[in-house]
Amino acid sequence: MVEKRIIRVTSFDVAEAAGVSQSTVSRALAGDTSISEPTRKRVIEAAARLNYQVDENAARLRRGRTGTLALVMICRPGQDRKDLNPFYFALLGSTCAAAAARGYEVLVAFQDSAANFWGHYQERRKADGMIVIGTSENTEAWDYFGQLPEDSHWVCWGAPSDAFPWVRSDNHAGAMLATRHMLVRQYRNIVCLGSETSPQRQFKERFDGYAAAMRDAGLEPYLQRIERGLEREEQGRRAAAALIESGRPFDAIFGVSDEIALGALKELTSRGLRVPDDIGVVGFDGVRAGAWSNPQLTTVESDFEVAGSLLVDRLIATIGGEAPSPRRVPVRLVVRGSTRP
Repeated sequence: MVEKRIIRVTSFDVAEAAGVSQSTVSRALAGDTSISEPTRKRVIEAAARLNYQVDENAARLRRGRTGTLALVMICRPGQDRKDLNPFYFALLGSTCAAAAARGYEVLVAFQDSAANFWGHYQERRKADGMIVIGTSENTEAWDYFGQLPEDSHWVCWGAPSDAFPWVRSDNHAGAMLATRHMLVRQYRNIVCLGSETSPQRQFKERFDGYAAAMRDAGLEPYLQRIERGLEREEQGRRAAAALIESGRPFDAIFGVSDEIALGALKELTSRGLRVPDDIGVVGFDGVRAGAWSNPQLTTVESDFEVAGSLLVDRLIATIGGEAPSPRRVPVRLVVRGSTRP
């Protein structure tokens, strides 16, 4: 048997074949405009003839870049990863896809407590910047990331503070869209299940949008508050139970998240209330579980592809020296069986 030897072609070999210096080879293959077109063509032809492969990692390091973005998922303390809000998994997928389309690799970390908080990817040359996604209710985590050095390149989804470089859904407009959808279908006593004081800033924005649509219709908004510290679906179930037991008349529910709305839907059907005939239900987030509930959940859905692209593009712009600016992601109404046709 003849042993095959793998000969590694270097930039020196390309330089010798093209009759130029090694630095010219590097600059020509990197697209440096100072290299003349005939020289660039000669270098490219020599590289192709020798089957020379550029070491991307080395090239990035020479440019001071890693070609990697860090993506931190903030969870509730001690939360099992499989119980993470499905919305965040959808956003994770769209963000990774957007990064890959722009030539970046993604380093993903799940963090939930001081024992594993870490955001110094940029300083340690592990990533060029960081995207932080997750629950606003882990205040310790957001306190930690809020104290990162001022020159940190980062952008976030779910931040409890407008001082952070955020991207969010158009929560106010989406809630108005959901409420007007119910009003057009002749629901009048529409109750919002949510909170105006939750660290989840989107909940307040969604309540405000609902309230604005109700007042525009000459109706009084009403908030049935959820209990803090529970899983979202349980919050929705308990809030619906409390609403029923209060004796307050209602014919529709707007849940400020799909999981809250799904919990309410289960409680209503368990008590023999017909959805959508007796009570209409609309959620917000567009999680996949809503398409499998009985009846299927009408919801307001963020454009996940746009959300992922905005997060990545805002981060890349920040890495390039631009000041990060807030961005809103467009939403759409997905009409299903939990509201009247």
